[in-house]
Amino acid sequence: MKIGILQIGQTDAQTVNRVQENLKMIFPKTKCTLLPDNLPIPEEAFNSERQQYRSDLILQVLHDYAEKKKELDRLLGIVDADIFVPDLNFIFGEAEYPGKTALISLWRLRPEFYKKKPDPDLLAERGTKEAVHEIGHTLGLKHCSNPFCVMYFSNSIFETDRKQSLFCNKCFTKIQAITGKRGQEP
Repeated sequence: MKIGILQIGQTDAQTVNRVQENLKMIFPKTKCTLLPDNLPIPEEAFNSERQQYRSDLILQVLHDYAEKKKELDRLLGIVDADIFVPDLNFIFGEAEYPGKTALISLWRLRPEFYKKKPDPDLLAERGTKEAVHEIGHTLGLKHCSNPFCVMYFSNSIFETDRKQSLFCNKCFTKIQAITGKRGQEP
């Protein structure tokens, strides 16, 4: 499997690089590449009432970009902006289920958002968890009931911090079955 990572707007390069390195460890048989392009955040995604960006509109731009990158199996977009879907106050990420594209936001993963001091290690860990979670959705995984599994739905940063960056046995078995059918390794 080949995963491309695409920065959207201004992002912290160190964090993006650390997420990329972590994905290589979590998916050891996967080629994970940081793409040289940097897409702007689509202006139409900004909601002035909420002062947030609609993730589905950013995900559509990612989808269009991914259509041109036939050599990639998955495309992960990383943005440092506050994102939402209409029915929720905020989200940490969104993905096509199943599909090729996923999006995570670093905005609410930053300790500073919660009035804490900056912590690059914690930010990279949180970003990795959300990246693996959203890539899991692209592979056809639903949310898991195990609060320690990376596929558990995080409704708050506390739930993100509690879960691990790995799949539980049940989800890992599903991933193996899904990728095995396509002749790929996770």
